Amino acid sequence: QVQLVESGGGLVQPEGSLRLSCTATQSIFIMETMAWLRQTQGNQRELVARVFGDGTTFYADSVKDRFTISKDNAENTPYLKMNNLKPEDTGVYSCNADVRLIERGPIRRYWGQGTQVTVSS
Repeated sequence: QVQLVESGGGLVQPEGSLRLSCTATQSIFIMETMAWLRQTQGNQRELVARVFGDGTTFYADSVKDRFTISKDNAENTPYLKMNNLKPEDTGVYSCNADVRLIERGPIRRYWGQGTQVTVSS
């Protein structure tokens, strides 16, 4: 069973930066659409950023100009670079990806468990 595992979270001071990554636990053919979501305290999980197969991106208004989503196609790994972090960015960040395990195989969405990001002085 393929799993996605996030890494790169932690404690950072306001205005600091972190870079999250999301890797699959076994070999896959391709990750197509990839996304990062977060759940902050008292709020529902929200979409933070998404990158589509053609490279186009989407960002939530709250993170525009601060966060950058990218993907390493060779490694099938999505990243989320977060700059100028604010206390309100604190939460559990998780990734999901539409994955094709083998060439011409079906596409299925997989989710990670999440990594904690805490922004505090």
